[in-house]
Amino acid sequence: MARFAVFAAGAATALVAGLVAIAPTASAAGESAAFSQDSSWGSGYQGKFTISAGSTALTGWKLEFDLAGASLGSYWDATATSSGNHHTFTNREYNGNVGAGASTSFGFLVSGSALPTNCKLNGVPCGGGGGTTTTTTTTTTTTGGPTTTTGSDVPPTPGSARVAPYVDITMPSPSLMDVANATGQKHFTLAFALGSSAGCDPAWGGTVPLNDSRIVNDTKALKAAGGSVIVATGGAMGPYLEHVCSTADALYNAYVKVLDAVGSNSIDVDVEATIPQAVVNTALKRLQDNRGTTVSYTMRIQGQDYGMDPYSVDVLKDAAAKGVTVLVNPMLMNFGYTGNWGDAMVNAANATLGQMRAIWPSKSDAQLKALLGLTPMIGRNDTGPTTTQDDARKVLDYAKANHVGRVAFWSAGRDKGCPGGGVSPTCSGISQANWEFTNLFKTYTG
Repeated sequence: MARFAVFAAGAATALVAGLVAIAPTASAAGESAAFSQDSSWGSGYQGKFTISAGSTALTGWKLEFDLAGASLGSYWDATATSSGNHHTFTNREYNGNVGAGASTSFGFLVSGSALPTNCKLNGVPCGGGGGTTTTTTTTTTTTGGPTTTTGSDVPPTPGSARVAPYVDITMPSPSLMDVANATGQKHFTLAFALGSSAGCDPAWGGTVPLNDSRIVNDTKALKAAGGSVIVATGGAMGPYLEHVCSTADALYNAYVKVLDAVGSNSIDVDVEATIPQAVVNTALKRLQDNRGTTVSYTMRIQGQDYGMDPYSVDVLKDAAAKGVTVLVNPMLMNFGYTGNWGDAMVNAANATLGQMRAIWPSKSDAQLKALLGLTPMIGRNDTGPTTTQDDARKVLDYAKANHVGRVAFWSAGRDKGCPGGGVSPTCSGISQANWEFTNLFKTYTG
């Protein structure tokens, strides 16, 4: 993509992981909540609360609990506020209405072994205080790195974000909250986490520390406002983490470090150079097994009718062979085309979908489309094409018609006009209103 464009267990450790369920206590209105520990590793676990409506539908919910002696990490499918050891989760816009007899859930990561206590759902005890606990365990022994069993499918992108434009987080503006306040768009892809001068030690753009106060405070404010972030690695420049981390264990630990720095559980690997694909996919598989991390690969397009270049296809074949569940995100930018550019981007998306059918032949068309992303470069592209508002609408219409998994674009920092200019990291190079592309794409809901 144009640049203008640890919860790890030690080696040889016996882990006990499984399902821990706290029996729900129903309220007078009939709703209840149950906690499950879906996976566990030496220093933490992934938890989930399932909220069930009784005979009366829920039109919103608030669940709160105490977590003494452990710290809350990233979470999904809820918004959260914390005061000391007390954590309060409320529904997102898409899962607040729970029909009579139906249920919904949200998940989170915990550093430490303490379980939630004093749980209340809408002010009424929901499990824990007075509830019974049952445990089913399985044992796994690791010999070379962090391993765990897991009883849940890979969760969706944190917050179930369907639109997550890229932001060059090394640039001081716009901040994530600038965009969120101006447009209401609250989910972003942070570019790029790279290797630093210390080698296999991630930094933003290879130089900005992960704990940079501007970035940390910005992501915290975004999460407090109900947003989420995806961490992107790779890109067009700089030392790839995937190159400087020489083993799957080292790369896994680097991924964990950068995800934890911004409270994310979603990673995007932007492949614009060759990578040691077996090492990378081994590390990504471990992330999914240990943390339920959402994984996407952003890939180059060779041509509007061909789809992804052969090397990108090989990377995905290796991911499929290793059992990594990935969202495939073709870069709808900077490729040769004839005719209308908007049509060419749609054709490239269709060609990519055809390649995915060959890689995952057992998946249905609907399943494959749910694993397809779309990422154009707004305005002037590096190699000549220009994505106009009408072109963007064609991409959006395709996304809506096919219910793709994610829509993004490069980049939020370019979403303002500068007609007649060249390719710039700070504007689109065309005539447009501020945030016009963000406001266009944010309407996509799946």
